[in-house]
Amino acid sequence: MTKRILAPLALAQFVCSFAGSNMNVMIKDISDDLDTTVQGVQVTITIFLLVMAALMIPGGKLTDRYGRRPCLLAGLALYGAGAVLSAVAPGLGVLILGNSILEGVGTALLIPPVYILTTMIFTDLTARAHAFGVIMAAGGVGAAAGPLIGGLITSAISWRAAFVFQALIVALIVVLSRSVPDPVPPDRTRHFDTVGACLSAAGLVLVVTGVLAADNNLLATALLLAAGVAVLAGFVCWVRAEERAGREPLLSTALLRDRTSNLGLATQNAQWLMLMGTSFTVSAYLQVVRGYSAIATGLIFTSATIGVLVSSLTAERLARRWPQRTLIMAGFALAVAGTAVLLALAAVTNNPWGSVPGLGLTGLGIGAMLTPSVNMVQSAFPQERQGEISGLSRSVSNLGSSLGTAIAGTILVAGLTGHAYAVALVVLAVVGLLGLALAALLPRTTMKTAAAG
Repeated sequence: MTKRILAPLALAQFVCSFAGSNMNVMIKDISDDLDTTVQGVQVTITIFLLVMAALMIPGGKLTDRYGRRPCLLAGLALYGAGAVLSAVAPGLGVLILGNSILEGVGTALLIPPVYILTTMIFTDLTARAHAFGVIMAAGGVGAAAGPLIGGLITSAISWRAAFVFQALIVALIVVLSRSVPDPVPPDRTRHFDTVGACLSAAGLVLVVTGVLAADNNLLATALLLAAGVAVLAGFVCWVRAEERAGREPLLSTALLRDRTSNLGLATQNAQWLMLMGTSFTVSAYLQVVRGYSAIATGLIFTSATIGVLVSSLTAERLARRWPQRTLIMAGFALAVAGTAVLLALAAVTNNPWGSVPGLGLTGLGIGAMLTPSVNMVQSAFPQERQGEISGLSRSVSNLGSSLGTAIAGTILVAGLTGHAYAVALVVLAVVGLLGLALAALLPRTTMKTAAAG
């Protein structure tokens, strides 16, 4: 029974993470087929990740009002429709509608229920830790294996077939999800903070758009970032006003007052920024500068997939032996070391397989810290807060993914023929060092096997 419940939840996390990275090896094929540019594909990927980040918090709140399972199924339906539309897209605009908008909104609806249902169904601490280990492993492998699977499908058939593959997985999840119960009935009387949802989404969109504009107009970047910060500050003020008035806001300020949770969220953001930033940087460099095919690029990324898989699947065992803080710090150290190896080997060899050791170390590090970070954040709050914290946690992670692709892509597009590859990797290494510093501030005395919810 447990496996039947866990399988669709893990697959849902896999396909959404896969969607965020598999297009990285299709950059050249899509740009040629749709008569667009590397920047056009980068914008498509970034908008997909950004829509997820912007709508994840509202998506989490909707589960309380309409139910976890109905939101999961609605999200799967939207995602599947987006995948089919992307597969037949005649141009970049339709691809953005299908992949970036429909799949992005679908993901924002279906991912919060995955985490909330896991928390509610797996009540035993050990069982919950195991369940989240499997789900985070599926997510990490989806992100890391995206280039390999996408490369294989693109080379064997077409980049369009990769979207058909996603639609088929979604159909399988819908069938398997029949065994997933919804432990708590929906409450249609729950208030939904529409103003708060609009403010939070607008603020995140402005921030990431500002990063994307950096390669063309630094003044526009400064203005967009300032506007984004102002709107997010307005969101915080609105939330406080709603609480003072006795109404339920989109996000309780209580979620922002827990030091451990805040640090855990910051490390999640840095982890996904590094993972998606590295994936886009190396993929674009190998295809556009080195001229490698989608399949060759995907095969090179196998080492990252193996690294994430090994460390993610051993997360439960590691959590019994080491504090979560130690695992997160070790993960950042390995990821930064992997970035350094990528830089060093790129400087001394033109062999395409020179990227393998660095990607392997990066994958190993990311996989080691994904589950502990989620455990620390979700375990900091009671069950009645799980809808909010799940949405916030996934929003912060997807914002990291968006920023990773946006920052790396902006640097690369600004100068693919110069030292842009090295600059992008250095920036990602700095993010890793900041993540390591934040992880060092986490409490030393957290449970080794915490409740992952």
